[in-house]
Amino acid sequence: MELHLIIEGGRELSEQLYTQIGQAIRAGRLAEGQQLPPTRLLAQQLGISRKPVAEAYSRLTFDRLLVAQTGRGTFVAAQGGEGRQRAAGAELAARATLDRWLGYDTPFRTQIAEGRSQYDFIGGMPAPAHFPQEEWRRCILHGLRRDAGPRARYAPTEGVPELREALMRHAGYARGVRCGAHQILVTNGAQQSLDLLGRVLLEPGSVVAVEDPGYPIARSLFLSQGARVACVPVDGEGIVPALIPADARLIYVTPAHQFPLGMPMSAGRKAALLARALEIGAILVEDDYDSEFRYEGRPADSLQSMDAHGLVVFLSSMSKVMLPELRLGYAVVPESILQPLCIAKHLSDWHTASMTQHALAKFIDEGHLTRHIRRGHAVYASRRDALLRGFAGLLAPWFDLVASTAGFHMAAFARKDIDIDLLIRLARRSGVGLYSLAGFYVEAPVRKGLFLGFGAIDTLDVEAALLRVRDILLQMDGAPAA
Repeated sequence: MELHLIIEGGRELSEQLYTQIGQAIRAGRLAEGQQLPPTRLLAQQLGISRKPVAEAYSRLTFDRLLVAQTGRGTFVAAQGGEGRQRAAGAELAARATLDRWLGYDTPFRTQIAEGRSQYDFIGGMPAPAHFPQEEWRRCILHGLRRDAGPRARYAPTEGVPELREALMRHAGYARGVRCGAHQILVTNGAQQSLDLLGRVLLEPGSVVAVEDPGYPIARSLFLSQGARVACVPVDGEGIVPALIPADARLIYVTPAHQFPLGMPMSAGRKAALLARALEIGAILVEDDYDSEFRYEGRPADSLQSMDAHGLVVFLSSMSKVMLPELRLGYAVVPESILQPLCIAKHLSDWHTASMTQHALAKFIDEGHLTRHIRRGHAVYASRRDALLRGFAGLLAPWFDLVASTAGFHMAAFARKDIDIDLLIRLARRSGVGLYSLAGFYVEAPVRKGLFLGFGAIDTLDVEAALLRVRDILLQMDGAPAA
């Protein structure tokens, strides 16, 4: 790669090089420690003699902008804070729009940046230690081989056929989803599916109904697309259909494992929700993000399997089931909106990386995904049991767990007026990561409580962590232990 320098005319070549390289270093375009081309090579690239290049390097070294290392070459020296100059920002016509983006709620970015505690109840994090790395590595190599033939070609926007067939079988087996492979749209996680749905179905001012409390990222995403978000209360059975506005175009729900409270939607409530969507002509988005891990009762029907009118889009993701960094998901899409969504996907990013698609198809077809879910189920069940015991004993005076039958997070409501923010700060000082429910509420009255993920904490650590929390609570209000 050539160093970007522009030589004008044939005079004072050394001065031109000295000025341009110095400006690039001070502006940060040439980073600390970056190696510059040898003088002979740079002279050849610029079509000039070696002497002016050597003179410029010598002056920059004297100014401590470059450093020469014998036997290795010439490198950009450490500059310190005073060495770099930042160009003054122009007054942008889009400034108000940019400022509006800064106001959208993105709480999970903060959680990731804060770092992990010794014992962390962060949500949405699966157990990476139990992931079958060797099997996945072999599938990745298979994906590389599959991609070796059609080099420099784009893949189908909808997804490679093998993966769409595999996902159709998996969704039908695990969640009773009824569809053809042609209705599967492979995406970069469920988040992209939501973005595409908003692009296709919403216009500025369109109404989207979401759960309250609910998933803040979905709420912010729809707001960023210019929608009016109607926050609809949930009760013990899920979202209340009668309170969904009649002008809603889109209804976003998490029926299998309500986010963040965790309870499943009852069969009767699902039927009422489908009836409400049919009445107002709204598309129902069923975000089925982690229901593969189920612990009690019979598997419940998905909304999609109950839909007789083509109103439900079923979303799922490999982020919770496998690894978050894969960013692979899929949507099962009704025929009526399938082609518009595919066009939006094509315009957005053309297609999801084909190599990982081929790898995931093989991972599913060889049974690795099913075996991984079974192993994960056993791991998460033991952690869930430890949480149930802890909140039934150690923390019973302070919290009630919300009944949950699936996934790997639970919610706990406070029994008394606890300063949750203070509890979280004190717990973090003691090495325990706790998280509040407050940020998931918008218009509904906030119920004080904790959001407890158990994907990132080992079973044997749960009791030790809850003991520390119990001790903090005793110090906060002096209540007796159970």
